[in-house]
Amino acid sequence: MIKFFNTLSGRKEEFQPFVSGEVKLYTCGPTVYDYAHIGNFRAYIFEDLLKRFLLFMGFKVTHVMNITDVDDKTIRGAAAQGISLAAFTEIYTKAFFEDIRTLQIAPADHYPRATEHIPEMVAMVKGLIRKGYAYKKDGSYYFSIGKFPEYGKLSKINIEELQPGQRVDADEYEKESVHDFALWKSKKEGEPFWQTEIGPGRPGWHIECSAMSSKYLGETFDIHCGGVDNIFPHHENEIAQSEALWGKPFVRYWLHCHHLVVDGEKMSKSKGNQFTLRDLLSRNVDPLALRFLLLATHYRKTLNFTFEP
Repeated sequence: MIKFFNTLSGRKEEFQPFVSGEVKLYTCGPTVYDYAHIGNFRAYIFEDLLKRFLLFMGFKVTHVMNITDVDDKTIRGAAAQGISLAAFTEIYTKAFFEDIRTLQIAPADHYPRATEHIPEMVAMVKGLIRKGYAYKKDGSYYFSIGKFPEYGKLSKINIEELQPGQRVDADEYEKESVHDFALWKSKKEGEPFWQTEIGPGRPGWHIECSAMSSKYLGETFDIHCGGVDNIFPHHENEIAQSEALWGKPFVRYWLHCHHLVVDGEKMSKSKGNQFTLRDLLSRNVDPLALRFLLLATHYRKTLNFTFEP
């Protein structure tokens, strides 16, 4: 018997795939605005171990990992360098694939890019509008969390404390900013946009994963992985928009990897303690030794990285 700790229920559960003998797995991939750091790779290597274990146990695994190539960060990065969004994100997409090969992470079956799935995202927004879960304001469309009573079931946020009707446009935000979130952002000066049936603009971050996972894995699938920082708002919002639209469970098992810290502190560029794989290779760190280190602590526990002996 296989058991996983399911973030949704808050307990260990026996694993029973939706289709016997098959596992449909979605893992949050990179936002390609910079080189992935070793905290990102802790999650990717945990997910690689999970996938290899499932294959070893005889399951047929269909693995999808997204490439987020349009969001607030990628747009800011491209503008700062004065190049197109596509040219900017291609630099870091290529680097990501080089890095996972170096760390011997088995490739996913599909790597959908957000910019290649705009029609699927627009179709989802249209469906949410029809069902009354989405509304328009200043050319953008927002998800009304007050109309989805189960909002907060993953992150354990109390829906009664929310302020209905208040909106947040940022892709990423803190729990204190729990408001209606953007599904589709209206066209802004200097930003890339798409002409669509719901108007010119671009997708919000959260709709991207719902649209891409459902295309390749179906409206209900087995396992969704990511870091604990994805639980809110990203995964909470994925659940809300997906289940509101399709009226069925979105994901059966949610597995989240805890943070990697450096010398006991959260990684950040401002502290000078955020390392990429390339930084460590320049210090002659063996990539397989790094892979082993990142697997050395249980995935639901914080792992401390240090150069100290």
